[in-house]
Amino acid sequence: MKLYKLALWWTYFNQGYSFASFPKWILAVYGIGEVVNENYLIVSLYAFFFLIFCIFFGWVIIKSGFLEALNEVQNKNNQFMKEVRNSKLFKVEK
Repeated sequence: MKLYKLALWWTYFNQGYSFASFPKWILAVYGIGEVVNENYLIVSLYAFFFLIFCIFFGWVIIKSGFLEALNEVQNKNNQFMKEVRNSKLFKVEK
């Protein structure tokens, strides 16, 4: 479990990044405009702040339980999970 913390931070970033995909394009267009004007420092700063934002946003998504709710919604619409829930393994006999 040496890499657990790294995997946890990676998960925070991935969740935040996936949910922030729409504002990402606004920043990308702005960044392209700044690169054309050769303002690389501004683009680097915005990239760093976006990285921090993604990690924080992912942390909020995971800690609030929203990720579990999303998984539950996906499981209810997943044919395999429907079959598993209806299998004899999970039936309670009276």
